[in-house]
Amino acid sequence: MNLRYLLLINTLVAACVFPNPSLVDESQEVKTYKAQCDRGDATGCVNLGWMYKNGDGVKQDFFQAVEFYRKACNGGSAAGCTKLGVMYEDGKGVKQDIFQAVELYRNACNGGHALGCNLLGFMYDKGEGVKQDFFQAVDFYRKACDGRVAAGCFNLGAKYEVGEGVRQSNTDALNYYGKACDMKSEGGCKNYARIKKR
Repeated sequence: MNLRYLLLINTLVAACVFPNPSLVDESQEVKTYKAQCDRGDATGCVNLGWMYKNGDGVKQDFFQAVEFYRKACNGGSAAGCTKLGVMYEDGKGVKQDIFQAVELYRNACNGGHALGCNLLGFMYDKGEGVKQDFFQAVDFYRKACDGRVAAGCFNLGAKYEVGEGVRQSNTDALNYYGKACDMKSEGGCKNYARIKKR
C-alpha cells in the first residue's frame, strides 16, 4: 500500500471518529430553532431565517430564509417583518418589490422594531416605494433613535445638519451625531468631531 493511500484512509477515519464539534453544535442549533418555529415561536423562525440567509449551519438558501421570515412576521414578530422587508427590498429569495418592503417596514415599526422604523424613514427620505417626504423620514428616524438604533440617530443628525424636514440646527445635529457615536457609530463620531470643530 502506498503512503498517500494510507494517509487518506487515516484522515477519513479521523473525520468519522472525531467530527468537527462546531458543525455538530450548529446542526443542533438549527434543529432547536426548527422545533421552536414549528411550535409557533416566531423568534425561532427569525433565527432560522437568519441562518438560511447567511448559510450559518445550513446551506445558504434565500428562498428558505424568506419563508421563515414570513412565518415569523405572520406570527407577530416585528423583527421578522423587518428582515422580510429587507429581502423584498434587495430581491433575495423573492422578486424585488419596494412597495412590499415599505409595508413590511411599516408593520415592523408599528410593532416596535426600531430598525424597521429606520428603514422606513430611509424609504421616505429617498422616495423609494413612497412619495418623498422629509418630515415623515424625520419622524421615523426619531423613533429609530429613541429605540437605540445608531443609524436612526445618525440619520436624524444629518437631517438637522442640512435642515431637511426640521429647522436647521448644528446644536441638534451635534446632539444626534453624539448619540450615534455613543452607540459605536463610526460615522456618528466623525460627524460629531467635524461639527464640534466649527
